[in-house]
Amino acid sequence: MNARAALAVTFFPFHGGVHPPEHKDESSGSPIVAGPIPATLVVPLHQSIGNMAKALVNVGDHVLKGQMIAAADGTVSAAVHAPTSGRVVSISPQRVPHPSGLLEYCITIESDGEDRWIDRNRFDWRNADGRAIRDYLRDMGVVGLGGAVFPSHLKIGGAKDGLDTLVINAAECEPFITCDDRLMRERASQVVEGIKILQALLQAREVLIGVEDNKPEAIDAMRAAIAGCDFKIEVVVVPTLYPSGGAKQLIKLLTNKEVPSGVRSTDLGVQCFNVATVYTIYRAIEHGEPVISRVVTLTGNVDRPGNVDALIGTPIADLLAFAGNKADSDSYIYGGPMMGFEIPGTDVGLSKAGNCIIAKSSGLFPAKPAEMPCIRCGKCADACPAELQPMDLYWFGKSKNFGKAQERNLFDCIECGACAYVCPSNIQLVDYFRFSKSEIWAAEKSKKAADQARERHEFRQFREEREKRERAERLAAKAAQKHDAAAASSDPADAERAAKIKAAMERAAAKKAEAAAAQVAADPITPLDPDATAVPVAEAVSAPAPEPAPVSQLDPEKAERIRAAMEKRAAEKAELEAMSPEEKAAREAEKKAKIEAAMAAAAAKKAAKAAEAAKAQGDQADGPGA
Repeated sequence: MNARAALAVTFFPFHGGVHPPEHKDESSGSPIVAGPIPATLVVPLHQSIGNMAKALVNVGDHVLKGQMIAAADGTVSAAVHAPTSGRVVSISPQRVPHPSGLLEYCITIESDGEDRWIDRNRFDWRNADGRAIRDYLRDMGVVGLGGAVFPSHLKIGGAKDGLDTLVINAAECEPFITCDDRLMRERASQVVEGIKILQALLQAREVLIGVEDNKPEAIDAMRAAIAGCDFKIEVVVVPTLYPSGGAKQLIKLLTNKEVPSGVRSTDLGVQCFNVATVYTIYRAIEHGEPVISRVVTLTGNVDRPGNVDALIGTPIADLLAFAGNKADSDSYIYGGPMMGFEIPGTDVGLSKAGNCIIAKSSGLFPAKPAEMPCIRCGKCADACPAELQPMDLYWFGKSKNFGKAQERNLFDCIECGACAYVCPSNIQLVDYFRFSKSEIWAAEKSKKAADQARERHEFRQFREEREKRERAERLAAKAAQKHDAAAASSDPADAERAAKIKAAMERAAAKKAEAAAAQVAADPITPLDPDATAVPVAEAVSAPAPEPAPVSQLDPEKAERIRAAMEKRAAEKAELEAMSPEEKAAREAEKKAKIEAAMAAAAAKKAAKAAEAAKAQGDQADGPGA
C-alpha cells in the first residue's frame, strides 16, 4: 500500500530556537559535482566518536581505492579506507580538522592517478544475522555524517521488539549548509532504498522524514521516491528554525516525545539517522562501497559556491581552490557557522564530519564585539532548545564550580550556540560550556586512573599474601609428611627419640605441679577486711603488686582448668625443645599461615564492601545533524 496518506502532516514545536540568516541560496542552486583527485591525501585515523582506528598498512605499501587501511579498535570505533589508489608515504602525527590544532595520526597516500577500485560485492543482508550486519557496517566505516560521526552499527538492532518510529533527519537546519538538500534532490531514490534497509533491520512500524520548509525541491523529490513503499512512511515538513536538526529536537517535532536527560531515544521506541548516513548505508550494502567520500558544501567567500562529492583526506586547500577561493579570505570555518570551528590551516585533510567549509571574510563575518558582563536578561534561557539556564552554567564554568554545572544538567547542552547568538553581551557561552565539559572529563579520567592504580596495588598485595600462604602450606605439608614418615618408621633411634620427648614432657609437668603446691603452702589468702584503714597513696604506689591467689583458694573447677592449662603449656614447651629445626620451622610456618589467612579474609571483606559501594553509583551525544 502507499502509506503517504496514512499520516497527517503535523508537527509538535520544541522550546526555544533561533532563525539566523540562512545563506543557503548561494550553494543550493548548483548540482553536486565530483571533487578533484588530489596528488596527496591526508586521511585521519580518528574518523568517529570513540577509539582511533588501528593502521593495517605500512609506509611504502600500494593500496587500492576502497581498501581498508585501518581497522576499528573496539566496539565504539569504525574502519578507515583508502580514498583512491596510490602509495602510502607516511603514517605520522599531522594536523587534523579540530579547533585545538593538535596533531593526530594520519595516513598520507600519494595518488597514482589511476583511481583503481578493489573488488566490490553486494552484501546479502537479508540472509545475515544482526551481528554480521553490524560488523559489516563497522568495517565499511559507516558513521553519522550529520556531524556527530557516531558509529552507525551501534544504532542498529537496539530494540528487541522493533521500533515504533524511525526518524530520518533531513532538516539541515544550520545556515550555509546545503549538502543534504542537494543529496535529496539528486539521489532521492537511493536515499529511500537505504531507508527501506533500515526499516527492515530495525523493524520500524513507521518512518518519518523531517525536512524544513525552505527545501521545497527536496520535499517533492522525497515524496516522489517514497510513492512505492509498502510500509508506513511520510515526509513531514517542519518550520525553518535552528536547531530543528538536533536529534532530540527533531524527535520532539515529529513524534511529540521528549527524550529525558540520561535516556536513549531507543528506550522510547525511536531511532534517528541522518539522510546522508542512510545514503552511505545503501552504497555500502548494495554496492560494496565503504565510506571514502562525502558531499561537502563549499561556500562563503568563494567564486563558485556549491556542493562537491569529495574524497576523504582531500586537503582543504585543494577544495577551496576548486571552488575559487578569493584572495581576501582570512580564515575558514569547518562545519556551519553555529556549531563549526575555525580550522588551524588549509593543509588538513577532509574528514567524515566535514559537511561544510566556509571561507570567511570581513564582509560576511564582521569582527565580533567585545564581550561584556552578563546582565542576566534571560534571553539565552528563552532560546535554549534543551530548556537549560545558560547564564547559570556560564557563571559556574567561569568560577570553575563544575559540580554545580553538572547539577544544572550541563551535559544536556548540545552546543548549538543559540544562546550565544541572542546574547546582548556578546558572551561566547558555548566556549565556557565546552571548557567545563572538558575539565569534568579530565577529572573523571584522572579519578578512573587512580582507581585502577589502587585496584592494581590491592590485587598485588593480595597476590603476594596468597603466595606466602601457599608457600607456608607447602612447607607445613612437607614437614608433616616427614614427621609422619618418622613416626611410622621402625628405626630404634626414632623410638628412642620419641621416648625422650615423652619423658621430658612428664618431667616438666611434674615440676610445674610441685611449684604450684609449694606456692599454695607458702602464701595462704587473707580475706579482705571491709573495715580496714585505707592504705596511703604513697605506700600504695611504692608497694609491690599483690600476688595472684593460690590455686588452692580458687574455685575447684577453675583451679582444675588452670592446672590443665599449665600442664598443656609445659608439654608444648617440652615438645618444642625436643623438636628438630625442621619441625620448628614447620610449626612457625603453620602459625604464620593462619595469620596470613586472617589478613586475606579481612582484605576480601574490605574489597567486597568497596565493590558494593561502586555498584551503587551510576551513565549521552547527538547534536544538530546527528
